Amino acid sequence: MPATAEQESPWLRRLDYPDLALWQLLEETARRFPERPALRFYGRQWTYRGLLEAAERFARGLLAEGLEPGDRVALVLPNSPQMVIAYYGALRAGAEVVPTNPLYTPREFKVQFEDCQPRFVIALDLVLERLREAAGDARVVTTRVREYLPPLLGVLQGLQSRGPQLGADVLPMRDLLARGGRGGLPPAGPADGVAVLQYTGGTTGVPKGAMLSHRNLVANALQAEAWMPEAMPGRERVLAVLPFFHVFGMTVALNLGVRLGAEIDLVPRFHPEETAKEVRRFRPTLFPGAPAMYRAVTDSPHAESWDIRSIRYCISGSAPLPAELQERFERLTGGVLVEGYGLTEASPVTHCNPLAGERRAGTVGRTFPDTRQRIVDPDDPARELPAGEVGELAVQGPQVMLGYLNQPQETAVVLRDGWLMTGDLARVDRDGFCSIVDRKKDLIIVSGFNVYPREVEEVLLRHPDVQEVVVVGVPDERRGQAVRAVVVPYPGRRPSPEALTAHCREHLAGYKTPRQFELRDELPRTAIGKVLRRALVQEAEQKEG
Repeated sequence: MPATAEQESPWLRRLDYPDLALWQLLEETARRFPERPALRFYGRQWTYRGLLEAAERFARGLLAEGLEPGDRVALVLPNSPQMVIAYYGALRAGAEVVPTNPLYTPREFKVQFEDCQPRFVIALDLVLERLREAAGDARVVTTRVREYLPPLLGVLQGLQSRGPQLGADVLPMRDLLARGGRGGLPPAGPADGVAVLQYTGGTTGVPKGAMLSHRNLVANALQAEAWMPEAMPGRERVLAVLPFFHVFGMTVALNLGVRLGAEIDLVPRFHPEETAKEVRRFRPTLFPGAPAMYRAVTDSPHAESWDIRSIRYCISGSAPLPAELQERFERLTGGVLVEGYGLTEASPVTHCNPLAGERRAGTVGRTFPDTRQRIVDPDDPARELPAGEVGELAVQGPQVMLGYLNQPQETAVVLRDGWLMTGDLARVDRDGFCSIVDRKKDLIIVSGFNVYPREVEEVLLRHPDVQEVVVVGVPDERRGQAVRAVVVPYPGRRPSPEALTAHCREHLAGYKTPRQFELRDELPRTAIGKVLRRALVQEAEQKEG
């Protein structure tokens, strides 16, 4: 008896999850499509055979330098061939990978590295001075962008900037690869072992390392693949503008792209006009991104004259997707743009609107294959709420993390009887479509990057003129949200926005630095003295409106 359309729907399918190490996704694809272009970087290409060979050389190089299985390797790199080689190479050597944002300040590097204690740090040369102290006893391996550019571009880039002096204590990545040679490599470890330590503020804003297993990340790549059944292995092209050091980009651009045998176009940094031009040049078929990226394409004054109808599928995450943007983008490209949902602790995707069939505006869609959801009473997680009621969203599935590194109490708060408590308020209708009512209570998302108010507030409170501060997010057409700080200065003091901005930039990545400052004599509070953060958000939204 033939299956019905409903029975064939991806969210009803059960998948087989092989016991693979994450790096084996690359190994399998290199066997299926050895001469297929794997990476594209400013016109230079690598085949899957060549990428696998480079990753294995990198793995041997690490082992020759003393890496032992279970050691951690921090990757402080933008989207580049070096990032992909180091990522799969470190995994192949049996290491746990720690993706790290190259925009971090010395303080941010120190907080993360003190927690995870990496054995190796692989970094871009331009980041070296900011992470030297934080790296501690870790072996630092560095690389320059021009090393993987096409010959002419590499020469021009080298003439413009030769980068900092490396020093005798720093090992160039090219030398590490040269030491890789030939030889044996360790067998794959258990699929339930940690593959990636992905840092997140979770629901509290305190940085924690989510331990994502090989099984978690392989499962999420396979779930995403099942969500697009018409994708053609060995024929797709992925525009990789989402950063790989962010779990969304790592899964839906890198791991999924490798699983599909796609050609992955590496874009080191999001820039609106450059991203729009790259869509035209590369003609991607898959373009995972954030709303700010899709708006950059649709808002280009040249958009209507471009032939960019190669785009077939786009999964949007990290921020709500406005209906008007979705309609404009689909009209321009002829592709399908849908909103999904996830969180670092779930590798990250748990929900998505269907790429074919019914989509429901204002929702993040239905659960991925083999993923369950329920809405529970925020004050009593054991009590499940009926369809249509608002409560905390809990999810369960093969992509849910093992726990937080060194944080058993925090782990116990979010993992309860096999369910991951997301910290988001949501409602689910009778057909299973989920609507997020309120993003993690205080979380701000700027161009797809998470900004935790508590971290920004702690930095501002170090300023000698700041007595109290509350940081909130406000709507921003291009970035999704912008950071706004409401500051109560000490009596008789009045710090300027310029001084506060300079103070923040010294200690925070640029996207975390508030774009707006407001000085007040006092903050609104409840009768028991708690700051009414939501009232400040509403006031800011009214001003922006």
